[in-house]
Amino acid sequence: MQKPELDAADRRLLAALQEDARATGVELAERVHLSPSQCQRRLKRLEEAGLVAGYGVRLNRRRLGLDVVAFVQVTLMRHGDDPAEDFHRALQQMPEVLEAHAITGDADYLLRVVAPDLQDFSDVVLKRLLTLPAVATVRSSLSLGEVKATDTLPLPG
Repeated sequence: MQKPELDAADRRLLAALQEDARATGVELAERVHLSPSQCQRRLKRLEEAGLVAGYGVRLNRRRLGLDVVAFVQVTLMRHGDDPAEDFHRALQQMPEVLEAHAITGDADYLLRVVAPDLQDFSDVVLKRLLTLPAVATVRSSLSLGEVKATDTLPLPG
C-alpha cells in the first residue's frame, strides 16, 4: 500500500481531528487555518484515502466498572490457517478482548483484556480462552497502573 503524501495542512487537520473529532467543520477550519470549504474537501480526500478510519468516543473504563486490565499471551497448540482462523473468530465474540496482536517471540498472540474484577478476568481466561481447542497455554500480566494511554498517532513530517 502506497503511503499518501501529506502536506502541512493535511497534518494539521489530522492532528485537530485526533484532538477533537467532534469539532464542527467551521471549528476545524479555524484551527487549521483553512476556509471551511477547503477544509471539507481535504477531510473528504483524507477519508477516501483511508487515513480517517472512523469516528468514535473514548469511554472511561474505570467509571464503567472495568477496573482490571491484563495483557494475556496466548500460544496455540497447532499452527496453520484453520486453528488461527478459529481462534480469530472466537476472539471476535469476546468483548472483553480489546486488542489482539499476532506477535513474535515465545507466544503467538498478545491480548489486551478488561474486566470488572479479578473473578471476571479469571472466568475469561479459564472458561473462555483455555477452553478453545486451539489454545495450548495462556500467561497473564495484570496492569498495576496506567502510565500512558493514547490513541493519538504521531504524524509524519
